[in-house]
Amino acid sequence: MDKRKGLINVVVSIVFRLLLFVGGIFARRYLIQCVGNDANGLSSLYTSIIGFLAVAELGVGTAISYCMYKPIVEGNTEEVSALYRLFTRLYLVIGGIILVGGCVLMPFLPYLVGDYQSVDFNLYVTFGIMLVATVLTYAYSSKTSLINAYKNNYVTTTITSVAQIVQYVLQIVVVILTRSFEAFLVCYVICALLQWIMTEIYARKKYMPVLKGSGSVGAETKKSIVRNVKGMFMHKAGSALVNASDSIIISAFIGSEILGKYSNYTIIMTNMTSVITLFFTPLTAIIGHLCVRDDREEIQRYFNFFYAFNFMLAVVFFLGYYGIIDNLVTIFFEDPADPQGLVMDKSVSIIVTINYLLQFMRQATLLFRDATGTFYYDRWKPVIEGVLNIALSIGFAYLFGWAFGEEYELIGIIAATIVTNLAICHTVEPHVLFKYALHTSAKKFFIKNYACIAVFGLALLALHFSMQSFENEWVELVVNGFISVGISSVIVIGMFFADKDFRHYVLRIFTRIKAKLKGLSDYSVRNDG
Repeated sequence: MDKRKGLINVVVSIVFRLLLFVGGIFARRYLIQCVGNDANGLSSLYTSIIGFLAVAELGVGTAISYCMYKPIVEGNTEEVSALYRLFTRLYLVIGGIILVGGCVLMPFLPYLVGDYQSVDFNLYVTFGIMLVATVLTYAYSSKTSLINAYKNNYVTTTITSVAQIVQYVLQIVVVILTRSFEAFLVCYVICALLQWIMTEIYARKKYMPVLKGSGSVGAETKKSIVRNVKGMFMHKAGSALVNASDSIIISAFIGSEILGKYSNYTIIMTNMTSVITLFFTPLTAIIGHLCVRDDREEIQRYFNFFYAFNFMLAVVFFLGYYGIIDNLVTIFFEDPADPQGLVMDKSVSIIVTINYLLQFMRQATLLFRDATGTFYYDRWKPVIEGVLNIALSIGFAYLFGWAFGEEYELIGIIAATIVTNLAICHTVEPHVLFKYALHTSAKKFFIKNYACIAVFGLALLALHFSMQSFENEWVELVVNGFISVGISSVIVIGMFFADKDFRHYVLRIFTRIKAKLKGLSDYSVRNDG
């Protein structure tokens, strides 16, 4: 496996993601303070709706990127070029479908905002700006995927991150000067245009032979693409139903104001998970190139390593999130007139933590699924998951509201996602990966996976009863943060000694580092002599 390029991809991604996390927090803070929490809620709603429309992408990106791995390894530039041109045409069509779909959806926007009468913004104009910004990204998506297929994720990460940093700076300045939600959203369009320009410049400089190639996609390759696109379409559709439906249901049933408060918790969570997910995502092409060589024993060992690493990261970050999230919401987004106005009940923190923990614990499985191209075999899973999630979310919203009060409707909606995640995602995805890629039974993995989830649940319970309260937000944040680190450290150390494959690769890395340091030391001694 190309460890050097994988390490570069991961490090660059993490550094930029941390910068973007800070920029995103400040942009949202000034949006809330200068325009209002309703604008914050609408922004989250629009993101979810457009995410749902993006099902039109059909999984083309993942499917064709997977098909590119083999010709890239073999040095077949003509085939890569043919796939790229097919990719470009498909994405232009997809962008048009999303644009038309968004326009068709516009008349129904008032029905998706529960407190529409109290919202002081033009829904059609603001949503239209977000829609245009999204459609523009499809003009250069084929070049982004081409660069990633060559294992240069750090390049696309740098381009995207630089453009988003510019976007956040512009948004902060614009919203302070104009106090306009519309002007705030226009910055998304500027960001998309900047990414397009930078991607074009790099791709033309680095991959001109591919861009100018004249080869055609063979019948067998087309058959493989169609098969993979069918599989990934189901995954995209199900993912859209799950990820977009929660925010849409919250807005329609409860209102954009509550969605705005809830989104403050999820924006911190999603930014945090986007950082730790980058330990995995940039490695998809690396793992894909490894899988082309079909060394199943090595693939299995790498999977075990990544799963253990996945769990360790989850324990540290998600316990830390629960320990300090209320303090972060107050510090980042506080309204001077009502410092505690955006802090929600502790039950919201618990349910958000568990929900995202379960989603993140799938990262190792999804990484190897995409890299091995086995997404076709569980194509019906996400659709069933999505439909079930919508039905349960609406049902649980009414049930929890009737049983515990209206304030628990939000808890019911998120609880539905947890149920579908546990019952479907954590069973079907590993089964497919182990059966069709690793060619072995997943029974041992199921036991390990659910045991790890149970361990996290006990740790979360221990943290909840160990947390301390102080009048000073910063003191409380630091104390509870240290408590969460202490509890997570015990679990991480235990996992290190329990998983032999993780221990094997970590010790091998340290051995190589030690050898290199010794070599540098010997070289220095010889030169001094």
